[in-house]
Amino acid sequence: MDALTLLHERSSMGKLMGPPPGPEQLEAIYRAALRAPDHKELRPWRFIEFSGEGLSRLGELFAEAEYREDPHVGDAALDSARKKPLRAPMVIAVIARVTPDLIKVPKIEQVISAGCAAHGILLAAHALGLGAMWRSGKYAFDPTVRKGLGLEEDDEVVAFIYLGQLGGRHKPIAEHRQEDFVERWV
Repeated sequence: MDALTLLHERSSMGKLMGPPPGPEQLEAIYRAALRAPDHKELRPWRFIEFSGEGLSRLGELFAEAEYREDPHVGDAALDSARKKPLRAPMVIAVIARVTPDLIKVPKIEQVISAGCAAHGILLAAHALGLGAMWRSGKYAFDPTVRKGLGLEEDDEVVAFIYLGQLGGRHKPIAEHRQEDFVERWV
């Protein structure tokens, strides 16, 4: 697949199944992620890989977050939180490991760099014939989840990337008109 086809045809895949990506696929995925733009070579990325029992541990962390938010939360909501990571055979949390107080590389630039690393994961997965879905939601910002993942005060969860084999059909790719997004100053 050539690069432009990859960029034009990548889409999110919500239905994923096992097995998880293998070691060679993961090496290619992380190599792509580590090519993200990186001002001052800070390498402001960290990846936490969840598979097998790790997915259940992440689900327990999500359930704990629900309980801490509302100690009266029902069992159905806790079970739903526990099952969220089980929607794929692997989840990769992409963390922006922020170096605070840098004048030349502000926090937002470091977070965007980690976002580019997450996009690299999505592109590499697609190039390898895998399915991927970028998810964030409230758990990315929850203090219980942040603590459970070992984040420092300035770190940010940029994405939970769900990875696996394609488990459904591709939805048609939405076409967008450039004119709706591009302003030209000539």
